[in-house]
Amino acid sequence: MLVHLKTLGCRLNEAELETWAQAFQKSGHQITRQAEAANLVVINSCAVTQDAARKSRNLIRRIHRDNPQAKLVVSGCYATLNPDEAAALLGVDLVVSNKDKDQLVTKALTELAMETMPAMSTEPGEISLFTRGRQRAFVKVQDGCRYRCTFCIVTVARGEESSRTISDVVAEINALHAQGITEVILTGVHLGGYGSDLGLNLVALLKAILAETAIPRLRLGSLEPWEFDEEFFGLFQNPRLMPHLHLPLQSGSDSVLRRMARRCKTAEFAEIVGQLRAQMPHFNVTTDIIVGFPGETEQEWQDSIDFIRQLGFGHIHIFTYSKREGTKAATLPYQVANEVKKQRSQQLHSLAESLKQAFWRANLGEVFPVLWEAYSEPVDAERQRVFGYTPNYLRVGCVISNSDSLENTTGDARLTGLSAQYVLADYVD
Repeated sequence: MLVHLKTLGCRLNEAELETWAQAFQKSGHQITRQAEAANLVVINSCAVTQDAARKSRNLIRRIHRDNPQAKLVVSGCYATLNPDEAAALLGVDLVVSNKDKDQLVTKALTELAMETMPAMSTEPGEISLFTRGRQRAFVKVQDGCRYRCTFCIVTVARGEESSRTISDVVAEINALHAQGITEVILTGVHLGGYGSDLGLNLVALLKAILAETAIPRLRLGSLEPWEFDEEFFGLFQNPRLMPHLHLPLQSGSDSVLRRMARRCKTAEFAEIVGQLRAQMPHFNVTTDIIVGFPGETEQEWQDSIDFIRQLGFGHIHIFTYSKREGTKAATLPYQVANEVKKQRSQQLHSLAESLKQAFWRANLGEVFPVLWEAYSEPVDAERQRVFGYTPNYLRVGCVISNSDSLENTTGDARLTGLSAQYVLADYVD
């Protein structure tokens, strides 16, 4: 049977797709990139914003329209929050909630009476590692969140915290490394809360991975900035732990952060960033910002802009606030007008671009080990531009001969200039 996997949303969704791909292959089926050719399509949906929920509905409709014969399974946050609505969409055969995701493959094969081959008839191959090419893979280490930020519907959709054991995570990383994966990204809904249900913590997991695997590069997904200790900061002295953290700030105004029920004030956030950069001057801190949270005044917005400018993030994910039923923020007074949100979003996009370019410029002249990816583009008849990522997550482009290949290798490159989409680099032999 041919199985096509599709996702919207976060890195955790992508990590779950890779897990399902492995499980389908262990059951004797093949993963295909072509949705039109599939016998079974699985969609991991998103509902972090109203727009994400709309895109999830549209994707489900489009997949069914393009391949009406395929069985269609829908999971993820949209399907969990709106199970009846998802089930009623044309073509949907099975809805699997987030709490049952671990059984998705079994449910799909049994409840849909899909013809199966004997278990373990084929071993997982490279095709399952499709989300970031053969050199990088996401590994889900926990699910759920015990905090209730007032804007967040995902914590409702994902439920209570649940962590995988250290031995399970280590075994998966070792298996991925054996398949040729060079970099692993740990993901979770509340990654910093790893182990809260097991009497462990994220530091214990990271120390075990660094000690019990030989994966060359270990990267962390989005991490809330309020559960660090000195031991955590010290782990970045190990060159295998990449000097990049995505720390969601959400607002640079303390009064807005209080309404959001965030647990980190701006002064504490600035101290964390300062400590990271004191250890490694080119440490890359990226973030999320919500524009137009209920009650956000002009002064609060200006305070936020000033703080963001002061910290100088390497990249900013910008979300215009959208009302989500079931969250406390949806009940707050003084919802910001759409025109004001649009204006503030444009202002922040402009600032984010200038900060990104400034961070890129600060890295020029440096030599970094770059993990080169499969993607390339032609330069002329004899040369191609290949792309990869530095440890601090700068995307670089380097011109090499068409006869050469750097795919899934790590080699030094000197950063030499800037383009709109990436940093220019020269390969260092």
